[in-house]
Order: sequence, then structure tokens, then C-alpha cells
Amino acid sequence: MIKIQDLAFSYGKNEVLKNISMDLEPGRIYGLLGENGVGKTTLLTLLCGLKKTQGGTITTDGRNPWNREPALLQDQYYLPDEVAPVNDKAIAWAKAAGKFWPNFKLDRFDTILREFEVDPAQKMNAMSAGQLKKSYIAFALACNTRYLFLDEPTNGLDIPSKAQFRSALMKYTAEDSTIVISTHQVRDLENIIDPIIILDRRDVLLNATVERIAEKLFFDYGTTLHPDALYSEQLPGGFIQVLPNTEKADSKVNIEALFNTVHKHKELVKNLFSNE
Repeated sequence: MIKIQDLAFSYGKNEVLKNISMDLEPGRIYGLLGENGVGKTTLLTLLCGLKKTQGGTITTDGRNPWNREPALLQDQYYLPDEVAPVNDKAIAWAKAAGKFWPNFKLDRFDTILREFEVDPAQKMNAMSAGQLKKSYIAFALACNTRYLFLDEPTNGLDIPSKAQFRSALMKYTAEDSTIVISTHQVRDLENIIDPIIILDRRDVLLNATVERIAEKLFFDYGTTLHPDALYSEQLPGGFIQVLPNTEKADSKVNIEALFNTVHKHKELVKNLFSNE
């Protein structure tokens, strides 16, 4: 369990995070959404202990990530958006680097990489950007950690590779893992992220499960505009609209429309989900 309490962080006078509080539970794949500059990457690096909190606390199973205790480090992995090429074969690099994670499985790395259609014997600095990204994703999943932090993992991947990533994430992570994925590519991950966290500048606008979102908001895919819609967007053959779910009707959550709704009605949505 990760507990975040009154978290604050600034870059000089630029206050990025302020009074952020939430719990990140086992068995969840959290989607971390937000516009550029709201602190998504900063939050991930704070969670894994690469940055020190300037206010408030973060604890993972009672430990402060900034202390960099081996017992915690060996059970978490952070994959940044940009990954570095290495002058070594992928399988050799993974064998050497994997020693830092006791649960690392070299045969799993090999299997995932082949499922990604990347040759494990290929040198990483000779790979394309997409192949290199897939190599690091394969390594992250092969580490078999309980805490996995992924920053824009689908950036640089083509359409088939994005499907391969979703499949591998569901197949090769444990049921009690806590996974946090920062992304702008919500359509790439729409069917696997739950709960959804939407950050604003120095604030959390939303932190809710898809089930709870569907209880509070109704997503209409019809042809008639509703005057009381919080958000609407024209699509081929009709509209996607988001309304308060006053009738408690069932609907499929559209994360892109949800994001736009939240940013258009920040206080309304915060109040809607806090009144419980």
C-alpha cells in the first residue's frame, strides 16, 4: 500500500504539487492523467524515491521511498518516458541488470521480448526507438515487482505494439501489484486502467474507479444534443456527451471525454466525487 499525505513539491518558485493526498492500493492499475506540466512525472519520481518530498509524506509499506532501502528498491521499478540505448545485446544487458531485482526472470524477459517481435540477441544501440522501448518494457515486467511505475509507456510504439503491451501487462503482472501509468495516450490504455487519477496544477481533480465514475456520470452516444450536458463532442453519426447520472443508468466510460469534462467543470466534478 502506498500512502500519500499532503504531498508538496516545487522547482524553485514553481509549485508543481500541493497538498496531494491519496492511497494507491494493491491489485490496481492506476491511470495518471493530466496536461503537460501538472507534475505527473514528478509524482512518479517521488513515488520511486528519485526525488525527495518537500512537504507531506509518501510511504510504501511503511517505508519512505527517499531512504532508498534495498528491501523496497528490489520490489519496485520505474520506467521513464525516454530510455537510453546500451552498447550490449538485450539479453546480456538484462541478465546483468536483473541481478538487482531478486524476482527477475530472464526467461520471462526473453519470452516477452519475442512476443514483442524483438530479437533478444540484438544490440540495444542498434534498435529502433520502438524496439528499444519494448526491450525496457519487457525488462520492467520481467523484474516481477509489486510496485511498477510507467511514464508514457506507449510513446514510440506502433499500433500492433500497443496491443502487445496491453496483453503483456495483463499477462505478466501479479494480481496484487500496484501499477501507476502516466499517459497522454488514453485510448491506448482505456480498457486496462482503473482507477483513474486526473491531476491539475497543484491539485487532484479526480481519483475514482471506473465503476464509481459510471455511477456519477452518464456517457451518452446518441444523436440528440442534451442542453444539460457537461461536455459534448460531435462524432461521425452523432455525439459523445457527458451528463450527471441522475437516473443511475449504465453507460461505458469514455476516458477522453471524461478528461475534457473534468477540466471544463473542475469544482463541480470535485464536489460530485467528494460527497461520499
